[in-house]
Amino acid sequence: MSNIVPGIVLCGGRSRRMGQHKALLPTAQANETFIGRIVRVLRAGGVDDVVVVVGPHVPPLDVAFIGQEPLPRVVINPFPDRGQLSSLLVGLSVVDRPGVAGVLVTLVDVPLIDSETICQLKELHQQTRAPVVRPVRNGRHGHPVIFDRAVFSELRKADHAVGAKAVVHAHLTDAVELAVDSEGSFLDIDTPADYMRVFNSAPPEETDR
Repeated sequence: MSNIVPGIVLCGGRSRRMGQHKALLPTAQANETFIGRIVRVLRAGGVDDVVVVVGPHVPPLDVAFIGQEPLPRVVINPFPDRGQLSSLLVGLSVVDRPGVAGVLVTLVDVPLIDSETICQLKELHQQTRAPVVRPVRNGRHGHPVIFDRAVFSELRKADHAVGAKAVVHAHLTDAVELAVDSEGSFLDIDTPADYMRVFNSAPPEETDR
């Protein structure tokens, strides 16, 4: 059975609460951005095909991928204001092909995911082919989330107002959870206060690009 699981990084929001685009915000590591780190970690976790879905307002991301090979595919969601599901479906339309067993979805808001968790999620999906596989810690669910191919049609039919959560909720009884100790999958950085709490510094002022 084929077990190709591409990755989709949702990066289409306007980051209104942060006040600037989160994709190019720096992490604690020198010269590393949120999106650059996410793509690097996905690759380290065995995700060979990575698609980053952006909105038309997001600045060019090329600088974030210097030294990374192969480069991720960056695709534009022309209508990101329709919500995260619209970006997920744009990514799904790009990665879906014969042999794809599922898709791993994560957010630019959660930049500190780790490669071990990604490997374990992929292994658990391969073993179970559960419709939804996601990490959990102290009762809280995080990212990335793997959606099996069996629910692709449900994602495509889901209400945009509810998003992919509708599919997750429809499969609470047959989803599989991965208990993880690492907090990176649960650190959602949406505001300057979130950034300061995680990185102990204020986010840099946005400059004209």
